[in-house]
Amino acid sequence: MSELQKFIFDGMPVRGMIVRLTDSWQEVLERRADSGGWAPAVRDTLGQMAAASVLMQANLKFNGALILQVHGDGPVKLAVAEAMSDLRFRVTAKVQGEVAADARFGDLVDLHGHGRCAITLDPQDRQPGQQPYQGVVPLASPDGGPVADVATMLEHYMRQSEQLDTRIVLAADGNAACGLLIQRLPVEGQGNLAGESSLARKAEIDDEAFTRIAHFASTLTASELLTLDVPTILHRLFWEEPLRVFEPQSPKFACSCSADRVRNMLRNLGRDEAESILEERGDIEIGCDFCGTQYRFDAVDVGALFAPSTPPADATPSVH
Repeated sequence: MSELQKFIFDGMPVRGMIVRLTDSWQEVLERRADSGGWAPAVRDTLGQMAAASVLMQANLKFNGALILQVHGDGPVKLAVAEAMSDLRFRVTAKVQGEVAADARFGDLVDLHGHGRCAITLDPQDRQPGQQPYQGVVPLASPDGGPVADVATMLEHYMRQSEQLDTRIVLAADGNAACGLLIQRLPVEGQGNLAGESSLARKAEIDDEAFTRIAHFASTLTASELLTLDVPTILHRLFWEEPLRVFEPQSPKFACSCSADRVRNMLRNLGRDEAESILEERGDIEIGCDFCGTQYRFDAVDVGALFAPSTPPADATPSVH
């Protein structure tokens, strides 16, 4: 069962959460099986991005979609992970060319040093004129060198865009996609009456706490993250710390595609273009990149779509 567990350290400005996507991640992979699936390196990268998107969404008080995108200049041209506020998630990738069995993250998306990471927050109830927030950073490690993995990329993003010290550990394979996030919280309301020396000492103590806890998190191996349950991981890492855990949540795979959205896309394409495709192919088949659902429109469906007197919902494609 997929699980997300939040926790805090009493008396310290540090919070954390751990996610294990198991059955939900296997559903993602099963839906891709008919189309050949992803190469292991691509699969594992998408699994890490899925876990990361759920962690970051759970870290926000935001009603809408968090969309994590990597625009690559290697064989992976685009990798996308999306998580909603109720922790529904989905992933996809556009891959061109062969992917080596031992390909690393940089080989996939930053082959020539032009890859970039974007995080978009798209409100569910967007107001007129309101635009989604988006932050974009180059794919680089904190020292300016090539990015090593998804976790390093996101730690760099959080420092550059959010100014938050963050430690992230991610792992994925054909069975699970998992992640651990540790983050230092900005401390507010320290009081203007406190002396500078007191504030400096408090900041030093907070720095030491985050550094210590982040170090413990860094000792977690990929194998442990993928195979151990959440209580075991938390005890293994933080058994000496004043840890308080909250009620776990249940992420799940879900896709927001629908026949209505596909109809609207065809209307935007235009009648002439739609009929041209029909003439060439006999029908119009559109597949969802995220879940693999196929929507098929024949000549009758397309005619109904563009008939002024016919309600749009009358054009009902076959879905499978």
